[in-house]
Amino acid sequence: MLVDFPGFGESAEPPVPWTVGDYAAEVCSLADSLGATEFALVGHSFGGRVALETAAELPERVRALALVDAAGLKPRRKPSYFLRVAVHKISKRLGGRGLKGSADYRALSPVMKGTFIKVVNYDQTPLLRRVKCPTAVFWGRDDRDTPLYMAKRFLRGIKNSSLFLLDGGHFAYLTDRTFLPVLAAFLRGTV
Repeated sequence: MLVDFPGFGESAEPPVPWTVGDYAAEVCSLADSLGATEFALVGHSFGGRVALETAAELPERVRALALVDAAGLKPRRKPSYFLRVAVHKISKRLGGRGLKGSADYRALSPVMKGTFIKVVNYDQTPLLRRVKCPTAVFWGRDDRDTPLYMAKRFLRGIKNSSLFLLDGGHFAYLTDRTFLPVLAAFLRGTV
């Protein structure tokens, strides 16, 4: 089953800014409504954040986890990032509006801006050791949104995890023909 999270795709926005935990609770609520007491999760990018949260918080329910170019780990930052943050904060203190943020961020509604801030500033590294189920980590070799070093951090942090490299970038799962057969074999092996 494919899920459009609240505020994404065709789904209505949540009533207030949500956290990753709120999205994980929504996944469990959907599973409950379907009568699924145990399930496997496959999450790409932001969906990987939600899948990781669910697997760490409810290990008795998640029998297998596939993280696909997943977000959720604190990225390495270049000095230019910290300079931009300092300029933004100084501008705000001086009564200015601060820096505008990315075009994607500026296009969001106020509720989704609040959600974005809560999600992006949440480092899930401490959750990795709490994931108990078999975990497949699929990663595009050329991913620039969630670079390959993040896949290696997932592997170090999650016991019983394996890495599968895909040809391509952040959306390599769409074009690399090995993704679906390997994912299917992984999921069959966890039943």
